[in-house]
Amino acid sequence: MSKWKRWGLLVCGMVLLGALGGGLTSYAYVHKLDVSLLDQPLPEATHILDKNGVDIYQLSGSRIDAARLADMPKVLTDAVVAVEDRRFYEHKGVDLKSITRAVARDVLRGSYSEGGSTITQQLAKNLFLTSDKTLGRKLKEAAYAIKMETDYSKDEILEMYLNRIYFGEGSWGVGAAAKTYFNKNVKDLTLPEAAVLAALPKAPSHYSPFQNEEQALERRNTVLKLMADEGKITAEAYAQAVAAPLGTVKQAADDSRERYRSYVDAVIDEAVRLYGFTEEQLLTGGMRITTELDVSVQQAVAEVYRDDSLFPAGQPDQLIQSGAVILDQKTGGIRAIAGGRGESVFRGFSHATQLKRQPGSSFKPIAVYGPALEMGYKPGTMLYDGPLNIEGYQPQDWDHQTRGQVSMQEAIISSWNIPAVWLLKEIGIDKGLSFAKSVGISLPAGDRQLGTALGGLSEGVSPLQMAQGFSAFAAKGVLHPAHTIAKIETSDGHPLIAYKEAGTPVMKPETAYAMTSMLQQAVARGTGKNAAMNRPVAGKSGTTQLPDTKEFEGAGSGSAKDAWFVGYTPELTGAVWVGYDKTDSGHYLTTSGGAVPAVVFREIMSRALAKVPAVLFDMPIPAADDPVKPGNPANSAGGPQQDLLRNGEKSQPKGQEKARAKERERGKER
Repeated sequence: MSKWKRWGLLVCGMVLLGALGGGLTSYAYVHKLDVSLLDQPLPEATHILDKNGVDIYQLSGSRIDAARLADMPKVLTDAVVAVEDRRFYEHKGVDLKSITRAVARDVLRGSYSEGGSTITQQLAKNLFLTSDKTLGRKLKEAAYAIKMETDYSKDEILEMYLNRIYFGEGSWGVGAAAKTYFNKNVKDLTLPEAAVLAALPKAPSHYSPFQNEEQALERRNTVLKLMADEGKITAEAYAQAVAAPLGTVKQAADDSRERYRSYVDAVIDEAVRLYGFTEEQLLTGGMRITTELDVSVQQAVAEVYRDDSLFPAGQPDQLIQSGAVILDQKTGGIRAIAGGRGESVFRGFSHATQLKRQPGSSFKPIAVYGPALEMGYKPGTMLYDGPLNIEGYQPQDWDHQTRGQVSMQEAIISSWNIPAVWLLKEIGIDKGLSFAKSVGISLPAGDRQLGTALGGLSEGVSPLQMAQGFSAFAAKGVLHPAHTIAKIETSDGHPLIAYKEAGTPVMKPETAYAMTSMLQQAVARGTGKNAAMNRPVAGKSGTTQLPDTKEFEGAGSGSAKDAWFVGYTPELTGAVWVGYDKTDSGHYLTTSGGAVPAVVFREIMSRALAKVPAVLFDMPIPAADDPVKPGNPANSAGGPQQDLLRNGEKSQPKGQEKARAKERERGKER
């Protein structure tokens, strides 16, 4: 035997030994993998409880109606296999042919995709692995798939897959999907209906027939074509199926689900943001989440937001939106949320917690008058109300007149702008920003300017932030952080999370008392009088003018971008915002914060507290030198009804210098 032949045999032997060793190592690794999770019960529903521990909501993502493969029509399983893994019954968990094709596509495109995954691999990824796109994860996915194919039959794997995969619209599992889209049991699905469901797992939101009928129909017909190409249906059955309508059935909205949806969304956000849960854990973890929700208050909010007569008509192409938060100032517990008007969707945008808009004059108590009172100013302290020019920034009062001097009380009743700007300059902008931060509103560096006195903020605030800020006045100077979650437990009662944070004093009680007195007068005699009711109310309206641009040249003097009312009773604190999602020359308000938002606030509070006896604000006897007496008449039920000072919050700053342009724009608040 020649030397080269001997070397060749040696090399081949080493390669075979290496392959054998690698194979044995891989086999040992796969053999040790634990796939017993597949034998565990399907995920349980997570339940949302109100503040009294009453079950009020079941997270839709947790509902899994387990269906046996024997009860599923063959057209359904054929459709799923055709579109997701046509060689499912041929491979051993990993389809090398599909992987080769996917790799070739990736090389040509120069990117990494998820192509090539079998049904078994998808099930493995969903149960055992993260969703990161790495080679290591793909190799683990393949190993798990091989192990699963060793321990379970093909039909068992397909059944587990169909019962665990997400079909959109809050439906986990094919049983729930059949109910959601067709209001049928899975065994009764027709061929075209089965194709609709088979089309969903790839991109549930994109192909949802409730969200995009055209895309859903196109994807369904693609599934039917694949079935025909694979010989799973005849040409005649294919022709009839593609000609059929989608046939989905939009079920009547569950009133209770609509009533609580915005609140539940806030609960999920809080659990993710503060406590580190994932959305999947919350949707499928079988937990019991006790919240701060008060059913009677939430019902009042829902009733008001269903009453279109309480809101401006808006335009045909865009609804005037609104958001509201009601909380208990004594605990910080959020009692109710209105995330918006009109039909809502699961995890949709919330105008109560996610919106950021300029608050106008409703911000004056937080940025100016609160910190001034804390520094020793009194409601009777006289403030400057004359021509004012601070480095080119020239705010004006709504009536274009000046009074020389006005008391702080009068300035807040009539919502004069010059005294607020002058006072912020006197106490220092940093004092205003610091006070705002103390009540839970941290402002960016861009808000270190005098326009902040009038709510001209660079990023804006949410109704949740405004309600929390005012709650410190209502709670005698103590801030209780706003929250929705009281505790989270497992289904068998094991505690996971319990809210324990105590209130923090953020101002002297005297400051809170004085502010409450002034804000009651603003409701009794000022721009907030539409919020008055048969019980003590304190509050402040705010309206943000339209930008001073060419686009809005034709808008009238009463036009606005945002309208607010923020206030409180001895029991509850609330904030209401009204405005368009997108403000332009054809979409803007012709109302003020003292009109619609104040009325909405009054209606919510009146209904929420209808069965609660009226009580007075708990405040001490006023000092002898204080002209405003908290006990009389500020603790009255609302004072005489006067004509609404609709324009009592306007200002039209007329700064001259370019350096003050942004500040002038932000100062255009009411």
